[in-house]
Amino acid sequence: MSVTDLPRRRRQRARSLTGAAVVLALLLALGGWWWTHRDDDIDAARALGEQIASDLAEGTVPAGLQVEDRAVAQEQLDAVLAGMGRLRPSVTVRAVEVPDGGDTGTVHLDLTWTVHEGKEPWRYPSSVPVRRSGESWTGDWAPTALVPDLAEGEVLRATRVTPERGEVLGDDGEVIVTRRPVVRVGIDRGQVPAAQAGRSARKLAEAADVTVAPFVTAVESAGDKAFIEAIVLRADAKELEEVRRAVPGIAGARLVDGSMDLPPSSGFASAVLGRVGPATAEIIADDPQVREGDVVGLSGLQATHDKQLRGTSGFAVEAVAEDGTARDLHRLDAVDGTPLRTTLSSNHQSTAEDVLADVPKAGAVVAIRPSDGHILALASAKGGKGQPTATLGQYAPGSTFKPVTALAQLRAGATPQTELECPRTIEVDGRQFKNYDDFPAGRNGGMTLKDAIATSCNTALIGARDRLPADGIGSAATALGMTQKPTLGVPSAMGTVPPRPTGTDLAATSIGQGEVIATPLSMATVMASIVAGDRVTPVLLPDSTTAPAKGGTPITAGEAGQLREMLRAVVTDGSATFLGDNPGGPVIAKTGTAEYGSATPPRTHAWMIVAQDDLAVAVFVEDGSGGAKVAGPIADRYLGLVRR
Repeated sequence: MSVTDLPRRRRQRARSLTGAAVVLALLLALGGWWWTHRDDDIDAARALGEQIASDLAEGTVPAGLQVEDRAVAQEQLDAVLAGMGRLRPSVTVRAVEVPDGGDTGTVHLDLTWTVHEGKEPWRYPSSVPVRRSGESWTGDWAPTALVPDLAEGEVLRATRVTPERGEVLGDDGEVIVTRRPVVRVGIDRGQVPAAQAGRSARKLAEAADVTVAPFVTAVESAGDKAFIEAIVLRADAKELEEVRRAVPGIAGARLVDGSMDLPPSSGFASAVLGRVGPATAEIIADDPQVREGDVVGLSGLQATHDKQLRGTSGFAVEAVAEDGTARDLHRLDAVDGTPLRTTLSSNHQSTAEDVLADVPKAGAVVAIRPSDGHILALASAKGGKGQPTATLGQYAPGSTFKPVTALAQLRAGATPQTELECPRTIEVDGRQFKNYDDFPAGRNGGMTLKDAIATSCNTALIGARDRLPADGIGSAATALGMTQKPTLGVPSAMGTVPPRPTGTDLAATSIGQGEVIATPLSMATVMASIVAGDRVTPVLLPDSTTAPAKGGTPITAGEAGQLREMLRAVVTDGSATFLGDNPGGPVIAKTGTAEYGSATPPRTHAWMIVAQDDLAVAVFVEDGSGGAKVAGPIADRYLGLVRR
């Protein structure tokens, strides 16, 4: 049956169903085309966005964007980025917007600049309008794609925000190292013709007393606009006056005012405090927080506590207009360094260095406050050629070790009044020992332990050696803190004593010879322990954890009182009577002359340990002819000057 044969109503219904199917099929076909077309648009716009992101991260004008003159546009972009150095952003596509059926859209970007590793980066969003161009998408280039806040004519500039370096403080919070005025002496190559630069460098080097050849080479090989520094002098340095007179007659010579972190004087505790200066290549390689040109600690406490003192640098990213005015786009403030507290006293340290000024070889003065173990002075003589004799100079202590032997005798049952014999010589296992050459005439024979210490009789203490237990002297040295492990925060050493010497080794140990080794720091600690009546642990950095010395039985108040009685006799009736007129409390002391080497007569080092009130001091002079003659006057002068 055909459709025409159906009733009218049924024919109409059939025609309606057929039309609906056609319309539905047409809509389905058109919808698939429309969605596919829209996905293609988004994919194409996203591809453009990825190209924009990649090119911006490389610092190039994006290839997919339209520009009138690409070479000129790149030059302009290079100028915008020049102030950022090698820094470039990381750029990611956050989203792509293409309205339904539209011919325009937007690429949304996220930009991140890591201006300094380990610090909060500079982050911000950006967007680029895009439009359909045939089967692909494009847009117009503008520097605002890189930085939306950048106005026309502005360029970027990244600068570090340098923190203030922390000061180094001393006893009672006094400022030791702080910013002090200096003058930088050098040649400005921009002010002298290349042909004359070498002659100018030679003249300036001679006037400033610096090595000529290296400075001449540096000046001749420098760029036309470089300033080549010959030396940095304190603004109050005497040498600066001669340089000031010479500079006007030297083409290109310049004096530039500045400041540096410096102690009170040029040599003040230099081996301990260390120095600061431009970071070396090695430091920059080891520490990602340090950049070329940064000022860092190069030695001593300045180096070991550099992170604390240096602080944390910040940075600023600025938009700089053509007239030079700048505004912040992003800033991370610097965190200034924090002060480092030490126990050094300007008075004691400066005085110690003054009294060592004429010492031609290695020498040292170490001063400790017995009540708290704080080190007030660690001075090493210039004759030691820069070596930290005060903390690392290891020598036989000679007779300054006799208070240790005396403590061993006290612990073995002796008293200051115990009778001993002091012959001119004594033989032990075939080796002959004698007293020092200037031993007082008429003092040989019977004497007390107190007299043996006062007169420094070698033979008396050697003769009493058999009264001691095997470890008697070693344990006495431990009790007085001589052999403890130092924890000063700078390289340092204490003393060593053979644990159970016998025969000639025991005889030599009894008088601070043989295998006994001490540093000036260790002998100052011995005297400090005697004054304190307890084992003293020397302290240089009061904010650091310093564990008390361990091992053995520390000296008791009673034992210390007996030792002080014997050491007082050294001043009233012994080898250090020249100390008796010092103002203040009673002075106690022990002189020491330590023989060494195989020469005849043997060479000697000079020692002295001395204490007055709450102050214990050790003095050492290498190759000194005798403790009383050489070290004694230094100790005497030191005590007199620090009391002024």
